[in-house]
Amino acid sequence: MENEKKLFTFTEIKQKLVNYCVYQDRCHSEVEQKMREFVLIPEAKEEILLYLLKENYLNEERFTRSYIRGKFYMKQWGKAKIKIHLKQKGITEKLISKCFDEIDDDDYTNIIRKVYENYFSKLKGLQLYQRKSKTVKYLLSRGFEYENILQVIDN
Repeated sequence: MENEKKLFTFTEIKQKLVNYCVYQDRCHSEVEQKMREFVLIPEAKEEILLYLLKENYLNEERFTRSYIRGKFYMKQWGKAKIKIHLKQKGITEKLISKCFDEIDDDDYTNIIRKVYENYFSKLKGLQLYQRKSKTVKYLLSRGFEYENILQVIDN
């Protein structure tokens, strides 16, 4: 009984998906996932997708740009981790590369430095090289590139 889909009219479903897209930028795969909650024939899904695109509720580039800004400036993720997550959402490599101009190079270096210093200062009771090594591994896990990490450490 739990996984029984709710029944709505076509207009109600369309409005629910408009609201879903207005609340926060979405990508195609998220909207398609949301559509699976409703009982829809393929033609209806297609019509709703076209409507969302035509009215600019669904815009892949806008989604990608806001996703990059959010994950970098709020969660302090590196470009590698952001790229992986966008690919999982079905965003093309070309669009991802195009939208990375949302991240300012100086901001990128400053965030790496900030995360590095913050994490490094929390490590106690270890040799200097162990603290450095652990911090580099941590930054790599946050999606920052090895070259950029070394550049920050060396300066």
